[in-house]
Amino acid sequence: MPAPPTSLVVWITGAAGGIGSAVARVFAASGARLVLHTGRRPRPPADTPGVRPDRSYVYAADVRSPSAHDDALSEALARFGRIDVCVANAGIWPPQDTPLKDMDPARVQEVLDVNLAGALWTARAFLRVLADTGPRPDGLGASLCFVGSTAGRFGEPFHAAYAASKGGLRALVPTLAREIVELDPRGRVNMVEPGWTATAMARPGLADDGAIRHALSTMPLARVATAGDIAQAIAYLCDPVRARHVTGEVVTVAGGMQGRLVRPPEGVDPDAVRAAIDRDEGV
Repeated sequence: MPAPPTSLVVWITGAAGGIGSAVARVFAASGARLVLHTGRRPRPPADTPGVRPDRSYVYAADVRSPSAHDDALSEALARFGRIDVCVANAGIWPPQDTPLKDMDPARVQEVLDVNLAGALWTARAFLRVLADTGPRPDGLGASLCFVGSTAGRFGEPFHAAYAASKGGLRALVPTLAREIVELDPRGRVNMVEPGWTATAMARPGLADDGAIRHALSTMPLARVATAGDIAQAIAYLCDPVRARHVTGEVVTVAGGMQGRLVRPPEGVDPDAVRAAIDRDEGV
């Protein structure tokens, strides 16, 4: 088995958010050099603990813009020479519960454009770079990892656009797993599918006792994930040694969520769940 690489170059979209910044910290700790997309607002790498400015390239852009990613990766290539790993993480979740019949078309379009089309443009830019640079000379394969959601697996009532956007990513995984090997015979494509995770985007939902009871009553592991839990799963799937024979897979990181009740909802204590989130904050 090949030795672990001395330094991967890892591109992460949505790197200013909870999961994205956790992914950046995990890869930085392994010695990776980072290309960090921070949304449309510039954010210095010093804002993410453990990320060294001299080993990172940070850019702000609209994830919906194919040309913005192409331009940014041209700059990153000039600095680092190649991109080995792409984590397509950028996404939005409008917190308002709205049935589809009442949903503003602008909201539907924005969610699909950011979460689904944005991930598609991210993958396109990464594969174009891989086509230009070719596989790593040490034989360690490239890796593309999408960040989905259990909404794309089980559905999410009153968030139809979000569920549709994440469900669409599921179709991309086996599709691109077959395409990437045309560019890199050991290239891989996978997806991590988080459930309830303690991030700023999920905070409005975590403030709702009923939502917590409903979610955790379907999970054998009755806890809410930290961003670090999701980041560790992503890091594993992107590892060209440990996960070198894993491709076309969707790994659900959601405490065993089953889409059905495994305990009575009234048996879930929302205050205890929130206290546990506070203890795990930053892990």
